[in-house]
Amino acid sequence: MRLVVLAYVVCALVWGTTWFAIRVCIGAGGYPTLEAAALRFAIAAALLVTTVVVARLRPRPRGRAWAWLAAAGVLDAASYALVYLGEETVPGGLAAVLFGTQPLMLALLLTATGLERVRAASVVGALVSIAGVAVIFFDRQAVAPGQASGLMLVLGSVLLSALYSMIIKRAGDQIHPLVTTAVFLSVTAAALGVVVVGRGAAPVPWPPPTAPTVALAYLAVFGSVIAFGTYFWLIRRVSLMTSGTLVFVMPIVSLVVDAIWERERLGARTYAGIGLTLVGMAVGVLRGRRR
Repeated sequence: MRLVVLAYVVCALVWGTTWFAIRVCIGAGGYPTLEAAALRFAIAAALLVTTVVVARLRPRPRGRAWAWLAAAGVLDAASYALVYLGEETVPGGLAAVLFGTQPLMLALLLTATGLERVRAASVVGALVSIAGVAVIFFDRQAVAPGQASGLMLVLGSVLLSALYSMIIKRAGDQIHPLVTTAVFLSVTAAALGVVVVGRGAAPVPWPPPTAPTVALAYLAVFGSVIAFGTYFWLIRRVSLMTSGTLVFVMPIVSLVVDAIWERERLGARTYAGIGLTLVGMAVGVLRGRRR
């Protein structure tokens, strides 16, 4: 249980800070948007494949598991392409807030497929947390009309991430988490590479700009290798609805990061929304745990 809690905290803290890192990576003087995403996952895949081969990690995928992991990787590529494109206009904190809709999407998908039994307490908790997310959203709704398309791109990414989480839960149960992550992120990198080449690669800045390059390295090592490997280990031990509550913690982390680094002031309603979000998580997770 301690390892489960630790894994949950690692995912929340790392992914909660990646929103800001993406903005730095693709911001003024940084890397082109899709090229940045492709480079991030190519670096992560190279590190993971080397680790799997050198350490001879097992068990590895067999039969249809390869196809499932490949499908999940393609969905991840599409999801991150939408996130990176959306963050060209949408602040990281607001993008993270939009991911708070994922648990309800998961509940609908899990109920439709029968992959996992969804408890009433989980749905109630998700609804309460989404109410908290809505409070945060309305407190920070100073969004220019041109950002509407960015918001829709991020919401599309939410749906795709829910789908690949379900696939990994089903296909990766008997596979070493780092092996799963290596295959998953290799396909993601390859798919993004195809998109970049097909569209025509934009020039990458040279010499590498300091801050965007540090952000790129952070996203590759921490945001991809460590976070995804930890997440795939985590979903083998908890339900998808429980792991889905990460999307309620990540906006809180992201908003705090924005407040520190981008000097954005958090209003009273934002703090109220954070409190309501945490109450919803307690209802959904702790209530179900007691039962």
